[in-house]
Amino acid sequence: MTRLRLLLAVLTLALATACSGSTAPSPAASPSPGTGSTARAGTAAPGESGFPDAGTTGPRVALTPHSTGNLSVKTDGTVIRGWDITGSLDVYADDVTVIDSRITSTNWWGINLRPGHSGLRVLHSTITAVPGKGPDNGGEDYAVSNMSASSVEVGWSDVSVFGNALSMGRGHLHDNYVHDLVPFRNAGGEWQHTDAVISGGSNTGELIIRHNTLLNATPVGKGASAAVGLFADTGPVSHTVVDGNLLAGGAYALYGGGAGATGIKVTNNVFSRRYHRNCGVYGAVTAWNTGGRGNVWRGNRFSDGTPITPEPAG
Repeated sequence: MTRLRLLLAVLTLALATACSGSTAPSPAASPSPGTGSTARAGTAAPGESGFPDAGTTGPRVALTPHSTGNLSVKTDGTVIRGWDITGSLDVYADDVTVIDSRITSTNWWGINLRPGHSGLRVLHSTITAVPGKGPDNGGEDYAVSNMSASSVEVGWSDVSVFGNALSMGRGHLHDNYVHDLVPFRNAGGEWQHTDAVISGGSNTGELIIRHNTLLNATPVGKGASAAVGLFADTGPVSHTVVDGNLLAGGAYALYGGGAGATGIKVTNNVFSRRYHRNCGVYGAVTAWNTGGRGNVWRGNRFSDGTPITPEPAG
């Protein structure tokens, strides 16, 4: 199943349980960064220090269990703070904030912003899933999904398991730790493509991907796609910043948008060899439009400092 077909399927999905969102009570302040993160994501090499990890992401407070099931949030301005959620959040409201919380999903997503809504922020949280328990033939597809034309902020969060962890064409993704993606065959019997960050093109606003750790250790024979996948699935890719991240894995670590991509700025990223000699199975970067208007490639290197120069998109 293609990404576009999968997105259309998700858009028609009816959730099993729907109830209006509410503001969470204030939990006791008991600092515990990275609560609940036990997955292993490979060994960092010299030159890879200072990037987000389990110790700098996730909830900073003690959590209160909430077995919400698949919860529809319908109240503007809802703040969910300090919750340990067994379920998922489907957001039909504006200016919703999820902060210092943990979500363990068996749905298509962990958090999903519906079309026509805006202002979603996901901060200092852990978003994970239960392998083999999701609706896509046992798989779960998106940790944070943005179906809206507005921007979504995801920051200081620990994200794992989902096939396409952070999925959006417009947003601000910063200081996150994305790791241990779990491959699965989708309902069509095909290996689902895995990407730590994925964007399908037709951007109506800016996508900023800055200072994240984005790891994709999935074998290429089981659907490995990218650490950052900028794909022209629904139209040309544009207005995207990929700056100061640690990238590792995938078929290629970075897909740069293809021949029609413009306004893509890829700067000061470290490409790790922790999984593959060339960062990705086949290389560090592909589909880079060297002559595209506003495209910038600068300061990108392997962990040992070796500069990376992409081949032009074919």
